[in-house]
Amino acid sequence: MAQATATHSAPHSLWRDTERCYRAVTSRDARFDGQFIVAVRTTGIYCRPSCPAMPPKAGNVKFFPTAAAAQSSGYRACKRCLPDAVPGSPEWNVRADLAARAMRLIAEGTVEREGVAGLARKLGYSQRQLGRVLTAELGAGPLALARAHRAHSARLLIELSAMPLTDVAFAAGFASVRQFNDTIREVFATTPSQLRAAAHGKRARAEPPAPPTRAGARLSLRLPFRPPLDAAGLLGFLGARAIPGVESAAGDYRRTLRLPHGSGLVALSPSNTHVRCDLRLTDVRDLATAVARVRRLLDLDADPAAVRHVLAADPALAPAVAAAPGIRVPGAVDGPELLLRAMLGQQVSVAAARTAASRLVAELGEPVPLAGTDDPGLLFPTAAAVAQHGEAVLRGPRRRVGAIIEVAEALAAGALDPHVGRDPDELRQQLLSAPGIGPWTADYVLMRLLGQPDILPRNDLALRKGATSIGIGDSTTQLARHAATWRPWRSYAAMYLWRVSANHDNGGTS
Repeated sequence: MAQATATHSAPHSLWRDTERCYRAVTSRDARFDGQFIVAVRTTGIYCRPSCPAMPPKAGNVKFFPTAAAAQSSGYRACKRCLPDAVPGSPEWNVRADLAARAMRLIAEGTVEREGVAGLARKLGYSQRQLGRVLTAELGAGPLALARAHRAHSARLLIELSAMPLTDVAFAAGFASVRQFNDTIREVFATTPSQLRAAAHGKRARAEPPAPPTRAGARLSLRLPFRPPLDAAGLLGFLGARAIPGVESAAGDYRRTLRLPHGSGLVALSPSNTHVRCDLRLTDVRDLATAVARVRRLLDLDADPAAVRHVLAADPALAPAVAAAPGIRVPGAVDGPELLLRAMLGQQVSVAAARTAASRLVAELGEPVPLAGTDDPGLLFPTAAAVAQHGEAVLRGPRRRVGAIIEVAEALAAGALDPHVGRDPDELRQQLLSAPGIGPWTADYVLMRLLGQPDILPRNDLALRKGATSIGIGDSTTQLARHAATWRPWRSYAAMYLWRVSANHDNGGTS
């Protein structure tokens, strides 16, 4: 059996390696779920690699990079293994090419909100170029990829809510009820009402699905991941930086969300097999966007086996890897928020950055109408609010405050637009050209917003302390030379070094 630890050696062609993929299918290896799709010619069904059904004969299978590609070829989803309910492909974080950036934006619901023209505009390509590249790389064009995404969102709403099916259709992004019905039949080989009846029958002795409320909808989801997951470290990282009003980390992790159609609240509770995600949304059309952002926040599409294979081979880092298996690189739910928070945290401790951000939120944050007594109830301020009122709220050197205000103005005007579809090199150069943003801030944003797996902010003081603690030395030259062996997972190595540093003292990076 091919080792999952090598899944990123040739991420562009994994699904084309039919021998390797077939070995994963015959062994029902769940580590490959989400990394390719297996379709069975004799049944017309596509599955995840770990489907418990009898493995098909090698001559009867065909492999696809995405569910959309399988659907475009006339296959329908397996009702037994639910191939859309798996972790996403780690390729979209490892790769920074056009296809990967497009997939991140499609998961965000960009096509539903802005059409293919809006997707192409965000990526800086023409619609024709975009369609050609996606079809060649992923086996389907942007409309087919977005259609598969809508089908998955619709299934969640059908099975987990009591919303009328007509409302589900439009909430999932379909243009008409007929389009919704046709898609569900084609993808799942059943009607929406039958899909709901089957799901509710399985839940007969459980709690009924939550009905929609006047404020939107409440949904409870199980978010899958590839184990192991270092939940304690992940929530500890987020909790140490939690801004009162926006986030809380007492037990589970909760935070407010600024979404395209309104606001939301999320509560996240990890277990050994999944993360329970309780969502409250002012507009249910934001479901897919919220789920995509939460998955990136927790880095749930990571491949921990691949990371461990490389980092544990370094004797200096191996003890830290063994002590915290399944470490993740925490992501971000909002690009402008992350950038402003990173600037607040430049050259100060985590505690000082949190204090500065807390003051900003207390003065300029917006109330969330969904919040209950025990919930965070404020949205992080918009860039426009910071640009207009930040000078009266922010403390510190005038030059630093001025830089934050200038960046906020650029964000508010759209001249600076940090989003998940950005090319990392282009975004880094744009950030470095902005006032008050140095290499540390630019790298930190790329790590957390774009999920870039191979970034090492080697000038970070806490990271260098961690490197010294494991015997590497604290000079940037020594660290850079040693870190070459950690490619392509230097971002994960950075998380280990920050962890080692935090275990020695309470300093760190914001």
